[in-house]
Amino acid sequence: MPSLFDPVQFGDIQLANRIVMAPLTRSRSVGLAPGPMAIEYYRQRASAGLIISEGTQIALEGQGYLDTPGIHSKEQVAAWKRVTDAVHAEGGKIAVQLWHVGRISHTQFQPGGAAPVSSTSRSAAGKTFSAEGFVDVSAPRALATAEIPGVVTSFVHAARCAMDAGFDAIEVHGANGYLIDQFLRDSINDRQDQYGGSIENRARLLVEVMTAIATAIGKGRTGLRLSPVTPSNDAGQDSDAQALFNHVATQLAPLGLAFLEVVEGQTGGARDIAPFDFAQMRSHFKGPWIANNGYSREMAVQAIAENRADAISFGRPFIANPDLVRRLRLNAELAQVDRATLYGGSAHGYTDYPALA
Repeated sequence: MPSLFDPVQFGDIQLANRIVMAPLTRSRSVGLAPGPMAIEYYRQRASAGLIISEGTQIALEGQGYLDTPGIHSKEQVAAWKRVTDAVHAEGGKIAVQLWHVGRISHTQFQPGGAAPVSSTSRSAAGKTFSAEGFVDVSAPRALATAEIPGVVTSFVHAARCAMDAGFDAIEVHGANGYLIDQFLRDSINDRQDQYGGSIENRARLLVEVMTAIATAIGKGRTGLRLSPVTPSNDAGQDSDAQALFNHVATQLAPLGLAFLEVVEGQTGGARDIAPFDFAQMRSHFKGPWIANNGYSREMAVQAIAENRADAISFGRPFIANPDLVRRLRLNAELAQVDRATLYGGSAHGYTDYPALA
């Protein structure tokens, strides 16, 4: 019977345990690249079986929040290499999360002050984090059909940059109401071309991105995050989420991806936000499966023992507990997050959470 603390193979990556650090935006980048504080932050958490980095832009157009890093320039590759080297020196493994926010952005983050791009021209009822604090997102424009291959190319370029930076894998951000999710859900996608309408059409961009990346860097280093029912960032429920994500899982299965990370319920919130059969979705995928959202130690141990997941990813517990793996192994008390220091700021609330004595 597998244990949360047992090693596991995900594609080309050998994980020392089944405890994954979920992607966590902290808005502390320096010039759109990770700085010295990030090196220490990730190094402290290298005991995770796998670290998945904060959301990292695939292109300038993909940015939606203040002080978030990219992985598309030589300077960013060099900065991330210092992070991956630090994690590897501690014996850890790290993947980068490739991110395009789509309409969850503001003109101040877009080249030339342009409108953000999306599957739609309809605005989201949401906010983004800027130098002025939280502000309403800007109205987007719908990508022209002819522009979509360029989005796929940007994902592939970023994935190749990630390999140059020493990452062990990449995770495409297909969740939380960002660009790929904006194409997947019929509550957002109102297109009339081959990327809109039917489930097959709405899943087309995701399948094209995953296929292209797996071909470029290897399927054993390619992963994905999905959130079938989260309402984050004004992502309304799809009219048939079960059919949509069963189809997505079926389309992804032949690619032989390293892993699929799935948010159960509302990201960072209620696990029962909407009915959904995650086991049914998993039966269509069959590859390594990471379950996420609100897992306690007891829930995680049970999920692994009952083969409901191959690993569990923890988000906020890893913020306040750099030694989360040790604390879970010992069943020790967990420190609590200081919510006032989640986004932006100094080392306080970032690298100064103490480990167990």
